[in-house]
Amino acid sequence: MPQLDVNAWPPQLFWLAVTFLVLYFIISKIVIPRTGGVIAGRQNQIDSDLASAQRFKADTDKAVAEYEKALAEARGKAQGIAKETRDKLNAEVDKERSKLDGELGEKIAAAEKAIQATRSKALASVSDLATDIAADIVSQLTGTSVTKADAAKAVAKAQGN
Repeated sequence: MPQLDVNAWPPQLFWLAVTFLVLYFIISKIVIPRTGGVIAGRQNQIDSDLASAQRFKADTDKAVAEYEKALAEARGKAQGIAKETRDKLNAEVDKERSKLDGELGEKIAAAEKAIQATRSKALASVSDLATDIAADIVSQLTGTSVTKADAAKAVAKAQGN
Protein backbone atom coordinates (compact mmCIF):
# COMPACT_ATOMS: atom_id res chain seq x y z
CA MET A 1 0.00 0.00 0.00
CA PRO A 2 1.37 3.33 -0.98
CA GLN A 3 0.03 5.07 2.13
CA LEU A 4 2.31 3.02 4.33
CA ASP A 5 5.40 3.62 2.22
CA VAL A 6 7.51 6.23 3.99
CA ASN A 7 8.99 7.51 0.69
CA ALA A 8 5.47 8.45 -0.52
CA TRP A 9 4.71 10.56 2.54
CA PRO A 10 6.31 13.88 1.52
CA PRO A 11 4.26 14.22 -1.71
CA GLN A 12 1.13 13.12 0.17
CA LEU A 13 1.80 15.66 2.93
CA PHE A 14 2.36 18.35 0.28
CA TRP A 15 -0.89 17.59 -1.46
CA LEU A 16 -2.64 17.32 1.91
CA ALA A 17 -1.41 20.83 2.79
CA VAL A 18 -2.38 22.23 -0.64
CA THR A 19 -5.82 20.63 -0.48
CA PHE A 20 -6.30 21.85 3.08
CA LEU A 21 -5.27 25.38 2.16
CA VAL A 22 -7.53 25.45 -0.92
CA LEU A 23 -10.48 24.13 1.08
CA TYR A 24 -9.70 26.57 3.89
CA PHE A 25 -9.56 29.46 1.41
CA ILE A 26 -12.83 28.41 -0.27
CA ILE A 27 -14.62 27.96 3.05
CA SER A 28 -13.26 31.14 4.67
CA LYS A 29 -13.66 33.43 1.65
CA ILE A 30 -16.79 32.06 -0.04
CA VAL A 31 -18.87 29.71 2.11
CA ILE A 32 -18.65 31.45 5.50
CA PRO A 33 -19.42 34.96 4.15
CA ARG A 34 -22.40 33.62 2.24
CA THR A 35 -23.62 31.71 5.29
CA GLY A 36 -23.02 34.77 7.47
CA GLY A 37 -24.91 36.89 4.96
CA VAL A 38 -27.82 34.46 5.01
CA ILE A 39 -27.75 34.41 8.82
CA ALA A 40 -27.53 38.20 8.95
CA GLY A 41 -30.38 38.46 6.41
CA ARG A 42 -32.48 36.10 8.45
CA GLN A 43 -31.68 38.05 11.62
CA ASN A 44 -32.63 41.30 9.87
CA GLN A 45 -35.87 39.70 8.64
CA ILE A 46 -36.65 38.42 12.15
CA ASP A 47 -35.94 41.87 13.64
CA SER A 48 -38.10 43.49 10.97
CA ASP A 49 -40.93 40.99 11.61
CA LEU A 50 -40.69 41.57 15.36
CA ALA A 51 -40.81 45.33 14.86
CA SER A 52 -43.83 44.96 12.55
CA ALA A 53 -45.52 42.67 15.06
CA GLN A 54 -44.86 45.21 17.81
CA ARG A 55 -46.36 48.00 15.66
CA PHE A 56 -49.37 45.84 14.83
CA LYS A 57 -49.82 45.00 18.51
CA ALA A 58 -49.65 48.69 19.43
CA ASP A 59 -52.15 49.52 16.65
CA THR A 60 -54.41 46.70 17.81
CA ASP A 61 -54.23 47.85 21.43
CA LYS A 62 -55.05 51.39 20.32
CA ALA A 63 -57.96 50.15 18.19
CA VAL A 64 -59.27 48.04 21.08
CA ALA A 65 -59.04 51.03 23.43
CA GLU A 66 -60.89 53.23 20.93
CA TYR A 67 -63.49 50.50 20.43
CA GLU A 68 -64.04 50.15 24.17
CA LYS A 69 -64.29 53.92 24.52
CA ALA A 70 -66.81 54.11 21.69
CA LEU A 71 -68.72 51.18 23.17
CA ALA A 72 -68.82 52.88 26.58
CA GLU A 73 -70.05 56.11 24.98
CA ALA A 74 -72.69 54.19 23.03
CA ARG A 75 -73.84 52.43 26.19
CA GLY A 76 -74.04 55.76 27.99
CA LYS A 77 -76.05 57.29 25.16
CA ALA A 78 -78.32 54.24 25.03
CA GLN A 79 -78.93 54.43 28.77
CA GLY A 80 -79.64 58.16 28.46
CA ILE A 81 -82.09 57.58 25.62
CA ALA A 82 -83.74 54.73 27.52
CA LYS A 83 -84.06 56.89 30.65
CA GLU A 84 -85.44 59.80 28.63
CA THR A 85 -87.94 57.52 26.89
CA ARG A 86 -88.90 55.88 30.19
CA ASP A 87 -89.44 59.28 31.82
CA LYS A 88 -91.45 60.49 28.84
CA LEU A 89 -93.63 57.36 28.88
CA ASN A 90 -94.09 57.61 32.65
CA ALA A 91 -95.18 61.24 32.26
CA GLU A 92 -97.66 60.26 29.54
CA VAL A 93 -98.96 57.37 31.65
CA ASP A 94 -99.35 59.64 34.67
CA LYS A 95 -101.14 62.23 32.53
CA GLU A 96 -103.50 59.58 31.11
CA ARG A 97 -104.01 58.09 34.58
CA SER A 98 -104.95 61.46 36.07
CA LYS A 99 -107.25 62.14 33.11
CA LEU A 100 -108.92 58.75 33.55
CA ASP A 101 -109.13 59.27 37.32
CA GLY A 102 -110.90 62.58 36.69
CA GLU A 103 -113.29 61.02 34.18
CA LEU A 104 -113.97 58.09 36.48
CA GLY A 105 -114.51 60.47 39.41
CA GLU A 106 -117.06 62.40 37.33
CA LYS A 107 -118.79 59.18 36.28
CA ILE A 108 -118.82 57.92 39.87
CA ALA A 109 -120.28 61.23 41.09
CA ALA A 110 -122.92 61.10 38.35
CA ALA A 111 -123.68 57.48 39.20
CA GLU A 112 -123.99 58.33 42.91
CA LYS A 113 -126.39 61.16 42.07
CA ALA A 114 -128.41 58.81 39.89
CA ILE A 115 -128.42 56.19 42.66
CA GLN A 116 -129.48 58.79 45.22
CA ALA A 117 -132.26 60.01 42.92
CA THR A 118 -133.40 56.45 42.27
CA ARG A 119 -133.25 55.69 45.99
CA SER A 120 -135.28 58.78 46.84
CA LYS A 121 -137.79 57.88 44.15
CA ALA A 122 -137.91 54.29 45.39
CA LEU A 123 -138.43 55.45 48.99
CA ALA A 124 -141.23 57.74 47.81
CA SER A 125 -142.74 54.84 45.91
CA VAL A 126 -142.45 52.68 48.98
CA SER A 127 -144.49 55.18 51.00
CA ASP A 128 -147.13 55.33 48.28
CA LEU A 129 -147.07 51.57 47.96
CA ALA A 130 -147.28 51.12 51.73
CA THR A 131 -150.24 53.50 51.80
CA ASP A 132 -152.02 51.55 49.06
CA ILE A 133 -151.26 48.19 50.70
CA ALA A 134 -152.40 49.45 54.11
CA ALA A 135 -155.66 50.76 52.62
CA ASP A 136 -156.26 47.44 50.84
CA ILE A 137 -155.53 45.39 53.97
CA VAL A 138 -157.85 47.49 56.11
CA SER A 139 -160.54 47.28 53.44
CA GLN A 140 -160.27 43.51 53.22
CA LEU A 141 -160.09 42.95 56.96
CA THR A 142 -162.80 45.35 58.01
CA GLY A 143 -164.82 45.52 54.88
CA THR A 144 -164.90 49.31 54.99
CA SER A 145 -163.17 51.54 52.54
CA VAL A 146 -160.36 53.75 53.76
CA THR A 147 -159.40 56.96 52.04
CA LYS A 148 -155.95 57.32 50.71
CA ALA A 149 -155.31 60.36 52.94
CA ASP A 150 -156.23 58.41 56.09
CA ALA A 151 -154.02 55.49 55.04
CA ALA A 152 -151.12 57.91 54.35
CA LYS A 153 -151.52 59.41 57.84
CA ALA A 154 -151.46 55.95 59.40
CA VAL A 155 -148.33 54.91 57.43
CA ALA A 156 -146.57 58.19 58.30
CA LYS A 157 -147.43 57.66 61.95
CA ALA A 158 -146.09 54.07 61.79
CA GLN A 159 -142.84 55.20 60.14
CA GLY A 160 -142.33 57.85 62.79
CA ASN A 161 -142.06 55.13 65.50
